[in-house]
Order: sequence, then structure tokens, then C-alpha cells
Amino acid sequence: MKELLDKISSYNIFNFLLPGVVFVALSKEFLGGVISKQNALAAAFLYYFVGLVISRFGSVVIEPVLRVLSFVRSAPYADFIPAEKKDPKLTVLVEVNNTYRTLCSLFVLLLLLKMYLKLGATIPALRNWQETVLAILLLILFLFSYRKQTGYVVKTVHQAR
Repeated sequence: MKELLDKISSYNIFNFLLPGVVFVALSKEFLGGVISKQNALAAAFLYYFVGLVISRFGSVVIEPVLRVLSFVRSAPYADFIPAEKKDPKLTVLVEVNNTYRTLCSLFVLLLLLKMYLKLGATIPALRNWQETVLAILLLILFLFSYRKQTGYVVKTVHQAR
């Protein structure tokens, strides 16, 4: 267990675990406990997975929407690698930036969950399909996450040439 804890980076804590814990706690507080936990280890993995989903939603949905709205801009990826070599603090700045994006995503998802629950109360047939809809949405989210991450890998390989 200690080896596992030693491998958890601050990025994993602030962009996956913390948002997962906050989401589960707030959903319980404000929405009547949508997600439950069993033992501590199962809860930790649940929180991490929920946080991972929140983070990926921020990366795949929130970030592109904010770019289209010109709310945020980003530098070309080709400029990132040389800049990171010149200033190692850039990595920390990116981590903090991603944490803020993930927290924005957390609150958007809480609002969407609240709207879904209200809609489900008025349209009971939705409850019969919620697991299927959730599985499809998670599949789509992780397909787009995979595509985006593969793009970063390819860009990094090309930069290394």
C-alpha cells in the first residue's frame, strides 16, 4: 500500500482524487447522496475514478467550449516543450491551471446531475435507461480523451525528432 501511495503525484491528488471527493460529498449534501461508498479502499478508488471523469470532462468538453468562446487561449503545443525546459515552473503552472479547469468541470457536472435528477423526476422512463446512458456517455468521454492524449503523444514524438 505504501508503494501505491508513494506513486500518487500531486497532479493525481489535485486533479483526480480531490475533485472526486468533493463531487461525492457535494452530491450527497446537495442532491441527497447520489453516489455511495463501501470501505475506505473502495471509496478511494471510487473518488479517484469520479475525479478522473470530472477531469476528462473538463479537458474534452469545458476547455474546447471556453476556447470557442474566447474565454481562454492556449499557446501552441510546439512551444510548450522548449518553454518547459527553460522554466521548470511551467509544469506547476500547468498543473494548477488543470486543477482550476477540473474544478469548473466539477461544478458544471453537479449542475448537470441536478438537472438530470429533476428531469428524471418528471419523466420516470429515464430512470430505466440511466445505467445505459451513463455507460454510453462514459464511453464517448473516454474515446475522446484517448484521441486527445494520443495527439499529445504524437506531437511530443514529433517534437523530439
